[in-house]
Amino acid sequence: MGDFGVLSLLPPLVAIGLAILTKRVLFALFFGVWVGGLLVAGGNPIGATTETLKWIAFNIASAWEENGQIVTDLWNTRILLFDALIGAGVALIYKAGGMNAIAKAVTRKVKTSRAASLMAAIFGTIIFFDDYTNTIIVGNTMRPITDRARVSREFLAYADDSTAAPVAVLAVVSTWIGYELGLLKDAIASVGAGISAYSAWFSSWPYRFYPILAVILVYLVASTHRHYGPMLKAEYRARTEGKVLRDGAQPMMTTEVDVGMPIEGKESVWVFILPVLALVSMTFLGLWVTGGGSGAYAKGGFQEVLSNADSTWALVWGSFSMVIVAMALVLAMRIMTLEDVEHTLVAGMKQMHFAMMILILAWSIKSACDAVGTADYIVSVASNVLSPGLVPFVVFVVAAFISFTTGTSWGTFAIMMPIAVPLSYGLSGSFGPVVYASIASVFAGGVFGDHCSPISDTTIMSSMFSGCDHIDHVNTQIPYALTAGFVGALMLLLFAAGLRNGWLLLAIAVPLLVVLHRFLSEWYGKKAGIPHGKVHLYAVED
Repeated sequence: MGDFGVLSLLPPLVAIGLAILTKRVLFALFFGVWVGGLLVAGGNPIGATTETLKWIAFNIASAWEENGQIVTDLWNTRILLFDALIGAGVALIYKAGGMNAIAKAVTRKVKTSRAASLMAAIFGTIIFFDDYTNTIIVGNTMRPITDRARVSREFLAYADDSTAAPVAVLAVVSTWIGYELGLLKDAIASVGAGISAYSAWFSSWPYRFYPILAVILVYLVASTHRHYGPMLKAEYRARTEGKVLRDGAQPMMTTEVDVGMPIEGKESVWVFILPVLALVSMTFLGLWVTGGGSGAYAKGGFQEVLSNADSTWALVWGSFSMVIVAMALVLAMRIMTLEDVEHTLVAGMKQMHFAMMILILAWSIKSACDAVGTADYIVSVASNVLSPGLVPFVVFVVAAFISFTTGTSWGTFAIMMPIAVPLSYGLSGSFGPVVYASIASVFAGGVFGDHCSPISDTTIMSSMFSGCDHIDHVNTQIPYALTAGFVGALMLLLFAAGLRNGWLLLAIAVPLLVVLHRFLSEWYGKKAGIPHGKVHLYAVED
């Protein structure tokens, strides 16, 4: 890895800038990776192209070079397989009428746009154990329901995204906590402290301001129908014109076009319920088996199992089971022929190709950032201005920037945790509020930056499964992410000023969030000519 100084910021900044300016995400990502290759190749454009293609190929194959040796880890490959299988399963359930059946069953209770909006938030909170599974189930289940209630696809994508990673990073049982505990264990060991990773994780919880506030804000927005920024225009358009997508929008999943309209007359809720249960149950079984099963459970309970589990294998098992169960039901109930099933599965996989290309390029830009030392440069600059009380705030800002520019919260956790714990421990002299708030800031900053980033995998998947134009999702979500991020940052500044109790800071943050949301909706509503920034309630007509 070379020392490129401030130039190391170019690959992610070029990618982010071009993605926002041109709305051509693939082009922007590829050019950002190429700029990284140009730095590594010493300005040689041919060498830059070679490096770019190498990074792309390695990320598809889940391999990389280390000390002249090829190292493999099939994480990326399994995620791509998982995406293809999920695309196939979702297409089959949709085509067989499963989603229409569940939508009809649920919409008997959902009669207003407020109820539909709140249901999206509730579903997202209930599916707490994995962010990927959350985006899949919430987006696909709620899309026909919110469409019928004239809730914009932009809002659905926001509710989906903001109850995925923020909920998973807070949950005591999730696919995230095993990874988090592993990072914490190594970081604590590096300073020679005797505290357990579990204890540190729980002690850091109340300082995780951004994810807590992000989840609260979803419910606040859904229940009040008060909006601001591009989301206000999107929701106003949906309510008044019935257009859940803007004219000219390009949804990342166009199921209706790629797969065709669902078969009518044979709809059954079981075609939706049983495959989704297979997805969830087999995912949990996969986590149990890959995590060591009863042997690991005897040592440390479910957390020990999750800390050793391979979530990508579990997700592949779950998605494959979903496809098999859906196929069996559709054929047994004679809803579709075997030929129709085959065509639908292929069409479902095909509709995922664009999102999969974005994921590959998002991983590739992380490789480019690693090669030019983007994260190391950011951390080195920030470390020159630290004092004990300011450590959590600076860690939050740096983690957010790294996550935003690289598009990965987990990658940010891996980069920042080995730095944040020793730094905060060294400056404060003990394992106390400064260390716990710094740990929390790694998690909160990583999720915050990830939410704002157009190259984040969960941001991409939220757009994809909600059937939303990706750039529209990014543009409408950022103002809300910034609102929760701003209040969280203020709390960390109060922490620096001497207020160290996390629960007390949360008690200040929540009402502040409510007031700020109301102020922004009033201000932007006046600016947009929509009184109070409040869109009217829509009642579904039977």
